[in-house]
Parts: sequence; C-alpha cells; structure tokens
Amino acid sequence: MSESDDIRDPAEPERTIVRSSLDLPPEAAAPLLGAADENLVALERVLDADIHVRGNSVTLTGTPAEVALAERVLGELVTIVGRGQPLTPDAVRRTVGMLTQGLSESPADVLSLDILSRRGKTIRPKTLNQKRYVDAIDANTIVFGVGPAGTGKTYLAMAKAVQALQTKQVTRIILTRPAVEAGERLGFLPGTLHEKIDPYLRPLHDALHDMMDPEAIPKLMQAGVIEVAPLAYMRGRAQPLSTKVLTPEGFRPIGDVKVGDEVIGSDGRPTEVLGVYPQGFKDIVRVTTQDGASTLCSTDHLWSVYTRDDRRRGKGPRVLEAKEMIGNLRAAHYHRYEIPMLAAPVEFAPVPVPLDPYELGLMLGDGCMAGVATPSFTTTDPELVEAVWGTKSPTKFVPKEYLHNSADVRLAVLQGLLDSEGGPVSQAGRTCRVQYATVSDRLRDDVLFLVQSLGGVAYSRTRPAEGRKPGNARGRDVEYRHDAHIVDIRLPEGCVPFRLRRKAEKYTENSPKTPRRYIESIESAGTEEAVCIRVAAADSLYVTEDFLLTHNTLNDAFIILDEAQNTTAEQMKMFLTRLGFGSKIVVTGDITQVDLPGGARSGLRAATEILDDIDGIHFATLDSSDVVRHKLVSDIVDAYGRYEAQRSGEVALGNRAQRRATQHRVQRR
Repeated sequence: MSESDDIRDPAEPERTIVRSSLDLPPEAAAPLLGAADENLVALERVLDADIHVRGNSVTLTGTPAEVALAERVLGELVTIVGRGQPLTPDAVRRTVGMLTQGLSESPADVLSLDILSRRGKTIRPKTLNQKRYVDAIDANTIVFGVGPAGTGKTYLAMAKAVQALQTKQVTRIILTRPAVEAGERLGFLPGTLHEKIDPYLRPLHDALHDMMDPEAIPKLMQAGVIEVAPLAYMRGRAQPLSTKVLTPEGFRPIGDVKVGDEVIGSDGRPTEVLGVYPQGFKDIVRVTTQDGASTLCSTDHLWSVYTRDDRRRGKGPRVLEAKEMIGNLRAAHYHRYEIPMLAAPVEFAPVPVPLDPYELGLMLGDGCMAGVATPSFTTTDPELVEAVWGTKSPTKFVPKEYLHNSADVRLAVLQGLLDSEGGPVSQAGRTCRVQYATVSDRLRDDVLFLVQSLGGVAYSRTRPAEGRKPGNARGRDVEYRHDAHIVDIRLPEGCVPFRLRRKAEKYTENSPKTPRRYIESIESAGTEEAVCIRVAAADSLYVTEDFLLTHNTLNDAFIILDEAQNTTAEQMKMFLTRLGFGSKIVVTGDITQVDLPGGARSGLRAATEILDDIDGIHFATLDSSDVVRHKLVSDIVDAYGRYEAQRSGEVALGNRAQRRATQHRVQRR
C-alpha cells in the first residue's frame, strides 16, 4: 500500500527527509478529502509533512517522525470513514491532536462512539477526555464532570440520560441546577413559577430539544418522566409539619423530628434520620388508600408503588410523585397503584404489663365491667378466661403500654379481642376475612392501630344507632344507644388472629387473603409549611400516618446537576444522598467560575476533596483542549488560566514580601 524513499536535503545535511506513498481505498478517498478538499486543507495546516494527492494515491514527504505521524493520521481517518462516520475539518484536527499526545487510544474509536441519533444528527464524543467521561458514566453510579465552559460536560450527560431513558435503563430523567443569581429565593421575583425559573433552566431545555422530539417533551414532563427544576425544589419531597411519622416511642409530628432521631422503616425497625430540610410553604394533597388510611404530603412527594403489570412480571416498585398519579388512579375497575406494606411487625421496645395481654383483650371484647366486683361475660365459650377491668362498653380502650409494646403483646391483645367479639367471615368463592364490632370509638381506633402495626389492613364502617331496628331482650324492644363500628381485618401470613380452636381452624381453612393497600384518591388540601427528611434505611422508606409507607429518594432515575460549582457543601450533600436504587447521578461544573455570595465554599470543590476515593464515584476532568465551541473559546479559557496563575503567583510573592517586611520591622525594634 505504501513505499518510502530516503532523501538527503543538501541544504541541511543533518536532516533526513523521507517520502512515503499510500493508496487510499477508492470509496474512502472523496469523503476523506472532503468537499472542496476542506479536510485536506485542514491536514496540511496541522501536519508538518508535505501532502500530495493524485487520485487515490497520497505522497507524504518530511522527516521520519513527521511522515510516521501523517501515516497514522491517514490510517485513523480511513477507519473513521470506513465506519460510515462523516469526516469534518474539526474531526481532522482532533485526530491529529490525540495522536500527537502519544496516547494509546485510537482516535477512530473515540470519534466513532455514537451515543444518540436524531434526524440525521449524531451525538458522540469529539475528544479523548470526552470519551473517557462518557465511558465513566457507563461504568460508575456517580460521575463528576469538571471543566471549563464549552467542553460538552452537560450536553454529553444529557445525551446519556436520554439514551438511558430510551433503552429503559431508567424510568425518568431529572435535570437541575442552582438558581444562584436569585439566591434561589424565586418567590420574590415577578411572574409565575415557570417564568421565574425558566432563565436558569433554559440551557437544559434547549439541550433536550436537540435530542428528543419537541412535541413529546411537554407530554413527558407532564407525566413526570422528565423533570426540570431548580436545585431548591429538588428536595421538595415533603410533608406538612403537623403530619405524624412513626418513631420507636410512637407517632410524633414530622416537624419535631431532628437529625439523629429515629423513625420506623419498612422492616418495622428503627432507622436513623440523616437529614431534615425545611421546605417553606408547599401545595399539599391528601393521599387516601382503599382501607381509609390517609396522610398529607406535597404534590411532588415520592411514593413507591406497584402496578398490576409490575406484580405479574415480578418487578420491583416504581417511584412516582403524588401529582403524577392524580387523575390516573384507576385501570378499568381496578386500582392502578399499590403501595408496599410493612415487611414485618413494628418493633416497639418490650415493656412489662400488669395484666396478661390476651386476658386484657378478652375483657375489653367480651366483659361486662361496670359496677361489679367480679367480671361476667356475655358468652358461654368455655375457653374464655376471666379478667378484671373497669370501664363501660362505649369508653373501652387499649392502654398505651399495650399498644406500644412488642409484637407478641400486641398480637395477644388482638387475639383476645377477636376471640371474644370477633370471628372469621367466609363467603363462597371468596377468601376469608376477620370481622370485629365495638361501640367504642377509641377501641375501634386501637384495633386499627394493632392491625396496621402488625402489617395488616383494616376497613372500618359505622352503623348509626339512630334509625336502626330495635333489638330484643326478654321479649321487649331495646333501642340502640350507641353507633356500632364494624372493622374488617386482613392480617399478613403467619399472623394468626385467633386462639380459639374453632375460629382458628375456620380461618386457616378458608385461605385468608394477603393484605394489600391501593391508592384510592389524591385530593387537594391547601397550602402548608412542610419539611423533608432523609432516612438511613436502604430502601429509604419510612412509616407515616396510619402506618402508610412513603419515602423521599429517587429510584430508577438519571439525575443531572448542572452548574454544581454554585452549590454549597450542604446542598451537594443533600443532592447526592437523594440517590436511590437503579439511579445514576452526573454532576457538572467549573470550579473556576464560582458565583456563590459571601465567599461561600463551593460544594463541588468540597466534593472533589471528600469523595475522591469512594468506589462507584468518578471524577472526570476536561480542559481547554476539549472545548467544542468556537476555537476562540479554547483560546479564551487558556488566556484566563494563564492570567489567574500569574495573578496567584504575584499575590503569593506580595504576601511573602509583606511577611519579610514585618519581620524586619520587628527585628529593628
């Protein structure tokens, strides 16, 4: 394919000149030379070897090193063209630049790595550092892309995010950047929320429109598949301050929870609170499940949910914001979204109790305890045991030390209640459920607490006393004086609600149904001050009101934080710890362009010092050679770099001179 001749230049006897001839593949010659020989002109400008082309034959003349470099360049360009990639003068210059650095990577491999294609436009790395950056995104969970403006940090990350969404590696894309120019106090700016945040997020919108169908983007954003928001709103998965969360000591307002406190996780065990983030006033909704349980949260609060397809295919839960589910809660006559149940009963610390919990349940459920020294029972069941308690039926309740006790104690109380006043209810062709009735409002609530704390569900309905047909006692009508509460109960497998043999056997013979919870409704509840917490549990779930499970991290998401040099260290920590299962985070920024007020330390700079040695986290550095905008941008970056270095040196010299002068004055004294 080539031949070489040695030529001695008589004017410079010490310099060896060689000539090499190459034959280009016929199909590669035209695209390699370019329109109007633009690629050939670019080659002649960046290579020291002389290049002469005749047809498909190329002759190279120069020193051995110059000719060898030119041969390697032409070989790489032929490979690029052979792979069907368009060749431009910029690609020619970058190929030469990579080869002159003496690196082992092939420029053809770098410039032929396609990430995304749309309408004939292909997005791919244009420099070696860019390719390494893209490869790092594939290989790591968190990647920091650090470098000057114009190096493609955010654009390539966006391309990888869209690629991951299209290939179903993730289910959503979240794009964010700090609105530092407004101090993130966007409420004080004129206009709607969209008008306030649009100037800060416009670069992200523009990049999206380059990579996706513009008509599809609004639909994906409305569905929550793509979210673009300031960093201040990223932590807005919140609940009102008064909303209760479950702690080892019982329920308490989330507004009272502090870092280091413990709440109950999905496994029923305590999990530490790692972060508390005030959110200001938020739009609030009430989320209600089919069993009547409900809680308040912000519209962007996250819920871990299953669909029927997820269950059928054995897939894990997906994470959706509350607002994503509004108006989409039914699939035909089925509930669309199922939320997880407690994986195990809640673990409260065991405490001693004055009366056997099963006996207490029997008395509360079946005792007649008003004004008598010895309790009597309204049932003749021989397995019931006598116990003593003192209250009337409408005011019965389970003492707190029995409610906030071990799972064994709570189950024993429930068994006593159900053995006395409850029972299994079976219907032909349907699974078995448990039913309990009481006229005490407080006892009804206590039964709901017991069932839900054990991982079950309970449906409560009320039969008003007014208008009911009177009962009959010894031949005379007896009017009902109190409303009756009927509670239908489903408990998890292995949690037997009865000790009476006949009830237990009937229950187990009729295949009790696994308890499940489905979202029934999501309704506006006004505006309230809210707070977000972060917990240490691996699945990020914690128990809120009515033993509902909710959480605040981002699973199966590709998350990009742009302009990260303008985050504080606390903001960076908050952002990174939102990472959920199946998610990937890319953080981009330029540590030489920090705009934080008051000399605050950049969270990006802090992260480079704190997280550098953690597996799964990679720091990719880009420089002026990776600038893919106008060539002047690269020159500008270099010029400012030299100026800053010179200025830093002058400042250091000035400081040393000042110290010497001070020392001299001290010595003279």
